[in-house]
Amino acid sequence: MPVHLIKEVNGVPEVQLPSHLEEVDLRTLQLGCDYSNKFIQGTVSLIYSLTQLEDGTAFLKIILQEREKFHPEINTINILFFGNLAEQCAKVVHQGDTIVVTGFVLEETSSSSEHNTNCLQLKMSPNESTAYIYVKYDTVISEEPICLSVTPKYTYTPLNQLKHGSIVNVYGAVKFFKPPYQSRGTDYCSVVTIMDQSNVKLTCMLFSVNLDTLPVIYKVGDIVRFHRLKIQQYKNEIQGVTTVGFSSLTFEGTLGTPIIPRTSSKIYTFTTDDQKTVETLRVWAANHISSSGTLIKLSDVKAMQYFDLTCQLVGKAEVDGSSVLLKVWDGTKPPFPSWKVLFEDGALEGDIGRINQLQNLIVDILVYDNHAALAKCLKVGTFLRIYSLHTKIQPVTPKKLSNVPHLEFHLHGGTCYGRGIKVLPENNCDVEELKRFLDSVNPAEYQNLENICDLEFDISNNFSSQDFVSPCDLERCQQLSATVLTDHQYLETTPLSDILKRDAPQQYRIRAKLRNYEPQKLYQSVKLHCPKCHMLQEVPHESDLELVLQEVATEYPDPKLQNTSLYNSEVWTTQNQQERKIVIHFVKNDGILQTPEDTLIMIEGGILSEIYQLSKKFKGVIPVKSSQEDLIIVDLAVPFLIHGKVWHYGTGHCTTPVCICYDIYS
Repeated sequence: MPVHLIKEVNGVPEVQLPSHLEEVDLRTLQLGCDYSNKFIQGTVSLIYSLTQLEDGTAFLKIILQEREKFHPEINTINILFFGNLAEQCAKVVHQGDTIVVTGFVLEETSSSSEHNTNCLQLKMSPNESTAYIYVKYDTVISEEPICLSVTPKYTYTPLNQLKHGSIVNVYGAVKFFKPPYQSRGTDYCSVVTIMDQSNVKLTCMLFSVNLDTLPVIYKVGDIVRFHRLKIQQYKNEIQGVTTVGFSSLTFEGTLGTPIIPRTSSKIYTFTTDDQKTVETLRVWAANHISSSGTLIKLSDVKAMQYFDLTCQLVGKAEVDGSSVLLKVWDGTKPPFPSWKVLFEDGALEGDIGRINQLQNLIVDILVYDNHAALAKCLKVGTFLRIYSLHTKIQPVTPKKLSNVPHLEFHLHGGTCYGRGIKVLPENNCDVEELKRFLDSVNPAEYQNLENICDLEFDISNNFSSQDFVSPCDLERCQQLSATVLTDHQYLETTPLSDILKRDAPQQYRIRAKLRNYEPQKLYQSVKLHCPKCHMLQEVPHESDLELVLQEVATEYPDPKLQNTSLYNSEVWTTQNQQERKIVIHFVKNDGILQTPEDTLIMIEGGILSEIYQLSKKFKGVIPVKSSQEDLIIVDLAVPFLIHGKVWHYGTGHCTTPVCICYDIYS
């Protein structure tokens, strides 16, 4: 058979390759040379699906990555298989396998590829008597014929041996991570820093369109396995990024817990060697990486502290458009009474009776900004891990009815320091431990405690947020301003409620939270003014301009109005499905065409983005359309002349044009 499986023991193959074969590396391959007695060896970095050519011949393509011993740079090459050889390779060759290829023909590629750093490729002859593929495994192979159940052997690179440009498989213990979050594009992103026994840190930037394909990490100390991780250099540091075929497994890092992979994939390999690797890394991480340094019980929290909390959600409510209230408990009582966040009637989700029963054990957490969307979707009763939760003491002021300090809990916006929320599954070891502890807690022991704060109130009698400012908003209003005005320091701060009761005009000094402002866009601060009729009107929005131009662009330009004595015309057809006609009329000066920076042009069928680009290159741009006798201005809602950053508009009340100096690119 042209495909052979070879078992290796301590790196030595049981079956030696034919003695007449000599190994060559990819850098020395040259067209026209005889490679009948040569072989190449490498790792399969990518394997495509088996397909058929038009004549029915089976076809398979793989990308081979050369071993690192020849050169510090990693070279890859495409290998093409045909016929029975392609079918057999598709059954037994997997990504990560080490293979030996002989009997190949070298040819030049017809196109470049991001995976192929050579301009050459190998073509495997369909003649089975000359082409051989040797697949090396460390596992024991039976004497039975080759079957599909052969387990591939993956090689894992220590973190201190990573090289720029390589695609590797690695194991590591999580030193730091950010829960997956939406990136600026369409992908989700997760940042993970891992370590291994070499004491080297590797930060990995992992991107995926599918959230489920990113590693499921719950805490520092978890063990991860990454396959096909690309290594690159960023700011003089080695960094790992996702590439084609990237996959991951995550394991609980706690010693003694079952080794069960967390993954959304239904197909993955996990051998006894992998289990030993995880167990060894667990022992090392337990002595070198603290997995519980930031995990704190509510009874141990302090003011001005950032920590991770494992808890159960018992209630939630929307406070405003950018914040959500979570009512949680972990069975312990905080050292200070928890503040009570006010919300609208009927906004609370959860068992009111249960919440009242646990009111002395529940804390209110206010979740802000980008975390609010996830908080809204959480189901009451689920177990959560909240990362980088912030506590602080609510200041005591003379206006308060109680002098007892309250403890505030905030999950601020952003993803700094791994800030976020993660839903923990029921079979998580931390959840199982928490559930056992919660079952042992008797809420009645805390119900008879003397109320130490008169501000606490029954949850069933909530106040409406329309008539009050929440403690959070009030305090944030009184924080140090971002901008400090140095004038009028002699004026004392006056509450807005007092100002509304007084007659104008008066002078006041206020500190307040900005809730809304107008205009929302900077260009709305500028108005169009006609010097003849003195009419004021809004600057048209880009979306309105686009609609007018797109409607005009559907009209067909009149060929009779092209190439006159006043201008030369050029016609283009767009490559999209609409095949829109665009006509550019280059206006002559004394019958002569000028350079672009001195040329006035008229455009038919152009849309807003195209007009933007043309206005950067030409002296002036006039959007026009064809009429029965001549070219006319498109519409008074559209600038009739664009001269650099100066846009000239017309008005519907008179014929006098108006002008606005409006920086459209800002």
